[in-house]
Amino acid sequence: MAKPEIRQNDRLVVGISGASGVAYGIRLLEALSELSIESHLIASRAAEMTIGYETRLKPRDVAAKANFAYAIGDIAAPIASGTFKTKGMVVAPCSVRTMSEIATGVTTTLLSRAADVTLKERRPLVLIVRETPLHVGHLRTMTALAEMGAILLPPVPAFYAEPKTLEDMVDQIVARALDFFGCDWPVARRWGEDLSRGKRKPRR
Repeated sequence: MAKPEIRQNDRLVVGISGASGVAYGIRLLEALSELSIESHLIASRAAEMTIGYETRLKPRDVAAKANFAYAIGDIAAPIASGTFKTKGMVVAPCSVRTMSEIATGVTTTLLSRAADVTLKERRPLVLIVRETPLHVGHLRTMTALAEMGAILLPPVPAFYAEPKTLEDMVDQIVARALDFFGCDWPVARRWGEDLSRGKRKPRR
């Protein structure tokens, strides 16, 4: 079956920073391809190193999963402008450094600039913040981002989904991120639909 044609507003920006957990960004790119949503990728230099540490892929292999990939210093890229229409952006994973840059508005790379554009255009910005434990500085930064309109989505597994593998846990977080953009990824397992049947008796 042929994939549906990608419409102009069916674009999502994907940032991958240097935090542990690059599997989230990689899986998100695969999910967007399955959903026929145009993906625009920026990976930081630290992310490229982490890809080598945590996967058997090379940065160019990850870039090949996106429809468009940009160099971290390419401030002239389309996604650096609010006039380039997208559904929003996900940073998966989001490091503390990237989170802090976005919160201050002092954007030194295309990744943080694209996130800043997403906020100023009032588009959804989902940050899969990968750090623990958190000190008060981290929490204050997260509060500032939430007040600015960002969505903080720590990759906390939902054990009610009965994950059997790490891949199941990654898929659950990716599916939750996609929900914020109205994207119904068939891989998602939902409470009250896929998961609770047979475990509770319906109320009468």
